[in-house]
Amino acid sequence: MAKKYVYFFGEGDAEGNAGMKVLLGGKGANLAEMTNLGIPVPPGFTITTEMCNEYFESGGELTAELQSQVKEALARVERIIGRRFGDADNPLLVSVRSGARQSMPGMMDTVLNVGLSSVTLPGLARMMGDERYAWDSYRRLIQMYSDVVMEGAAGIEHENEEEAIHARLERVLERMREEKGVEEDQELTTGDLKVLVDRYKATVQEVLGNQFPDDPWDQLWGGVRAVFQSWYGKRAVAYRNYEGIPHDWGTAVNVQTMVFGNMGRDSATGVAFTRDPATGNDVFYGEWLPNAQGEDVVAGTRTPRAINESSISKGQNEHLPTLEKVMPDAYRELHAIRDRLEAHYKDMQDVEFTIENKKLWMLQTRTGKRNGRAAVKMAVDMAQQGLIDRDTALLRVKPDQLDELLHPMVDPNAEKVAKRIAAGLPAGPGGAVGKIILSSERAMEKAKHGEPVVLVRVETSPEDVDGMQAARGILTSRGGMTSHAALVARGWGKCCIVGAGSLKIDYTNRTVTTADGDVLEEGDWITLNGTAGRVYEGELPVVDADPDSIGEYRTIMEWADERRRLGVRTNADTPKDAELARRFGAKGIGLCRTEHMFFGEERIRAMRGMILADTREQRRKAVMKLLPYQRDDFYKLIKAMAPYPVNIRLLDPPLHEFLPNPDEKTLIREVADDLEVEVDRLVKRIESLQEFNPMLGHRGCRLGISIPELTEMQATAILEALAELVREGLEVHAEIMVPLVGHVKEFEHQRAIVLRVAEKVRADSEVDELPFKVGTMIEVPRAAVTAGEIARAAQFFSFGTNDLTQMGCGFSRDDSGSFLPEYVERGIYPHDPFQSLDQTGVGELVRIAVEEGRAANSELSLGICGEHGGDPNSVEFFHRVGLDYVSCSPFRVPIARFAAAQAVVKQ
Repeated sequence: MAKKYVYFFGEGDAEGNAGMKVLLGGKGANLAEMTNLGIPVPPGFTITTEMCNEYFESGGELTAELQSQVKEALARVERIIGRRFGDADNPLLVSVRSGARQSMPGMMDTVLNVGLSSVTLPGLARMMGDERYAWDSYRRLIQMYSDVVMEGAAGIEHENEEEAIHARLERVLERMREEKGVEEDQELTTGDLKVLVDRYKATVQEVLGNQFPDDPWDQLWGGVRAVFQSWYGKRAVAYRNYEGIPHDWGTAVNVQTMVFGNMGRDSATGVAFTRDPATGNDVFYGEWLPNAQGEDVVAGTRTPRAINESSISKGQNEHLPTLEKVMPDAYRELHAIRDRLEAHYKDMQDVEFTIENKKLWMLQTRTGKRNGRAAVKMAVDMAQQGLIDRDTALLRVKPDQLDELLHPMVDPNAEKVAKRIAAGLPAGPGGAVGKIILSSERAMEKAKHGEPVVLVRVETSPEDVDGMQAARGILTSRGGMTSHAALVARGWGKCCIVGAGSLKIDYTNRTVTTADGDVLEEGDWITLNGTAGRVYEGELPVVDADPDSIGEYRTIMEWADERRRLGVRTNADTPKDAELARRFGAKGIGLCRTEHMFFGEERIRAMRGMILADTREQRRKAVMKLLPYQRDDFYKLIKAMAPYPVNIRLLDPPLHEFLPNPDEKTLIREVADDLEVEVDRLVKRIESLQEFNPMLGHRGCRLGISIPELTEMQATAILEALAELVREGLEVHAEIMVPLVGHVKEFEHQRAIVLRVAEKVRADSEVDELPFKVGTMIEVPRAAVTAGEIARAAQFFSFGTNDLTQMGCGFSRDDSGSFLPEYVERGIYPHDPFQSLDQTGVGELVRIAVEEGRAANSELSLGICGEHGGDPNSVEFFHRVGLDYVSCSPFRVPIARFAAAQAVVKQ
């Protein structure tokens, strides 16, 4: 039997189901599922993701077998509908849409009204009894097909977006409206549309050098190719990289009977969510447009209407009638389908619908995108309503979505006196402060150089995805809560305001004009309150978020803590960071970087004096000047985290970092004067400390071995602080970590110093017990593969996965940015290994060290303190290999807690 590439759905019977997303994509699988449930779905068929991959492997061939199966499936559709594709008298029109297994809203291509031509147009007009409607559908096809198939799929790009065919045709339409003195497309007459179609065709020929295809089958195959081609389109690839979606999945193609929402006053189209995607409230939420096609709702070119009272946006559409009032019967049926779909899928659904002459058709259902706050509320509510269990609720929230609840908000006191310049719909929560940038390309460029930007557009399109990702916030003058900008920003948890219609955006002059006539230029600062939908001129201060004020957040974090096995600590060097991390649920410090404590004026002077010392006595005298500062630092930090453990890393960086660079002549003179030494002497010392590869040079335990006074001073400071806190009656725990150990003898040398100091402090302070451990950071590959030897001497390991990745992969953290993004794009590495652990390579070093270490020392404590401790995928790996805890920055602590719980549920 020939391989099956095409799966039919229609008239209550489908060859697929919801469990076939890998093969049919999310859209195709759910169209089949809705069909099997008896929900009204226009008949059609799905071309599989396997065909997509074979298409690219064959160099772009649509095989004879595929074409045969498509024609057979289309014949079944024709029999159900009673129309024929390409027939002059009774034509069938279809839509051609993408559908990956994971939703990628707007990232791939769609073509509507396929099959409409000069031959079939008169038949469509007679069949529908509306000539104007037929010509309107034809001009829409030309505009969409030329953009998606003839330009996009053909790989034609323009340096100036205004030269693209879509923009050129939009200007042709604008001129036609001006000529006729109308504001809306619907006001153009049949005669106007006929002229417009001729102008469209002429423009397509002029710009693209090819005629618009008039054969329905050419249109269909062109549409199928375009959808496949869009899988590797720039915007789709960028979106998959951001979302971590594999590039080898491929997309399905869904070919479906066209139903028309633009057939007059009894027709409409809309998008809805079974719960509010912005708040998580259990209300039916959506937008619709009368006499329109689906792309009109999400494009933002017309102000969408609310489907019901719950969906009304103040200042936007409260004056427009709801679907519930205009078409009550269709709304009741839609609401009933909403209830069925949510009960069936047990999750919030994003649906598309069309009403054709009062008949409701469902065009799509998929798991709806939601922001972090809404995701948390929906998960908790659904669990408490009995729709799902707690474990399912934990899996419903992406760990990174919690990040949105932890970010700063615009200071409400500052808002009271700030100049508000616009208001729109709150599409993405939080506050964003940045410079106005009007193009995606410039936003990316500015962001690369560290400038905070707010991407401001009339409306965003999928081509803007890179700029949207780079921006701190997104602001559009058009669009509703289901527009492209809103959907993407909501999925990313990015601050976003859409539909700020009072703003006039001029791309040519790079200006934004407010309703009051004030002109802002590109580069001017603005502030967005994405939670309230307000836009302010200038830079407003932001304040810390307070997630614990959200009841559902507290609940789901309690559920997470009950399920997780991994402990979660924080990386913190100050009491302030420690207190913040505790508020976010950290129970201990997994890494205190002591080098950050050496840069105060008096401290850096003592450090530099030590570096310049000629004798051991001078060196000891200089370094011991740091003892009271360090003791005070450690006292405050350990006290702030009591009763939880504090892991303190001994000095790690090379000494040259505490001196000026050789080319900083002025600073060198200032330092020499401060230290009262000759400039030449300082220069010689600076030059002597320069290394070809300082990251692999004289640093970490190597410094402690060469300059044992450093280790002695830091150990004394830690243990004296600990003794003082013990005398005060506090329960405290310290862990002294020796960095950059590659050989057990390095560790033993440093441990001996610490233990000798401990005996002296214990005797001097008259404290019976000093609650501390001595261990090492596993960051050198040799340490990982000889972990058994080291574990016999150490009480704990903490994996420094940043340096372990650097040395294990042979990448420089400082230089790899020039090529790693390309590695990820080419699939050499699935993720940047400095952001998400390379589990098969560096992860194997971790696994070896865990097994060897535990085999040699059953009491060995194991943790990780690199940035990977806050990455959900890495946390899941650390759970699997049996670590005791992960440590990360304070703002990543809730994410690590949640990811650790999900690791248990998934296992």
